[in-house]
Amino acid sequence: MSVDAPAAPVTAAGGDTGLVAAADRLRLLAALHAPAADTGRALSREVTEAIREAGFARHFVAARFGGSEGTFAELTDAVVSVGQGCAASAWCASLAAYSARFASHLPEEGHQALWGASPDTVVATGLMPAGRARAVDGGWKVTGRWSYVSGIDFADWVMLCAAVPGGEGPPRLRFFTLPRGTYTVQETWDSVGMRATGSHTVVVDDVLVPAHLSFDRADMLSGRNATSGVPAHNVPFQAVGGLTFIAPVVGAALGALTACAGSVTGRRRNETAELTVVRASGRIDAARALVGQNAEVLDGRLFTPEHMARNERNATYAAESLREAVTLLVGAAGTGGLGEEHALQRFWRDITSAASHVALQYDTAARKNYSAVLLGPAE
Repeated sequence: MSVDAPAAPVTAAGGDTGLVAAADRLRLLAALHAPAADTGRALSREVTEAIREAGFARHFVAARFGGSEGTFAELTDAVVSVGQGCAASAWCASLAAYSARFASHLPEEGHQALWGASPDTVVATGLMPAGRARAVDGGWKVTGRWSYVSGIDFADWVMLCAAVPGGEGPPRLRFFTLPRGTYTVQETWDSVGMRATGSHTVVVDDVLVPAHLSFDRADMLSGRNATSGVPAHNVPFQAVGGLTFIAPVVGAALGALTACAGSVTGRRRNETAELTVVRASGRIDAARALVGQNAEVLDGRLFTPEHMARNERNATYAAESLREAVTLLVGAAGTGGLGEEHALQRFWRDITSAASHVALQYDTAARKNYSAVLLGPAE
C-alpha cells in the first residue's frame, strides 16, 4: 500500500508556484536520508540545500525580491508531502517558510538586508520570549538564551523575541533579527523524536541589533504589516492556529500509515489488524481535512473570531487524532514495527515529539477561545 502525494493546488493568484512538485522530489530525497538523519541528529547538507532549492524559504517572500508570494494551501500540501518521507525535514521546511513571513514585519531596510541578495534566505525563529534588550544609539543591545530554535544549524539569520524593560507595567516584547556569526549555538536538543530538526539553544551576548532589524511583537500578533501589502504578510497570528507545526505531523502520519501497511502481511494480516489500520486511516484523513480547512481560512482571509478560534481547535484536535492514529498503527504492526531499522518506529517517535509542541495543546491553544465560540463568554 502507498499513500498518494497531494495534487498541486492552484494559488490564489491563479498560478502554481511549483512548490508541491518540488516537495514531491524532496520527499524522496528526505526519506533516503531519514535513517541517518535520525541517528546523527541532523539533516544532511544535501537535504537542507534541497529545502532551500525547492522554494520553501522564498514561499512567502515578496515578488519584488524574487519571492513566490504563495498561498497557505500550497505550502501546507508541500509540507505534508515532505513529511511522508521525513518529519524532521518537513518541520524545518515549514519553519523556513513561516519564519520569512514573520520577518516581513521588519521595516523596509530590514527586507533589503534579508532578501536584497536572494529570496532564498533561511530564517530560524525563537518565538517564545526570552532574554532582554535595551535601547542604544542606532538600535538595541540584546542578550539571552533561546531554547528549541529549529533549523538553526543551516539558517542564515535568526529572529528572537526579547523583553524591553522600561516604564510602568510589563516589559514590551520585540523581535530582533541577527545574522549568522553574531550568536552561538549550544547543541541541547535531545528529544527522543524529531531528532534531526536541530532545535538547539541560541545564545546572544550583548549584540547590537540595528533598528531596522527589529519590530514590535504586537504587530505580528495583530497581523498589521505597514511595510508590506502582500496578503500573506497581513494575517493575525491566532489565525494560523498551529498550522506551521501540524502540517509536518499530518505528513508523518501518512508516512506511518504506508510503513505500517508494509508490515501487516502474512501472519500479521488478520481481521483485528485490518480494522486497526482502517481506524487509524480515518483519524489521519480527518486530521488532514481539518488542516486543509485551516489553510482555506487563511487564503480566504476569514479572520473572524469564530474562524480563528476554530483554526486553533482544528490544529490541536488534529494533533490528538494523529497521536491516536500512530498508536493504533504501532499496535497493528506488532513487534516488527518497532525494530531499529523500521520507519514506523521513527514516525511514531516523531509524531509523539512534534505533537507535544505548545501550539498543539488544547489547554494553551484552543480551549479558551473556542469554548467562547461554542458556549459564549465565561461569566
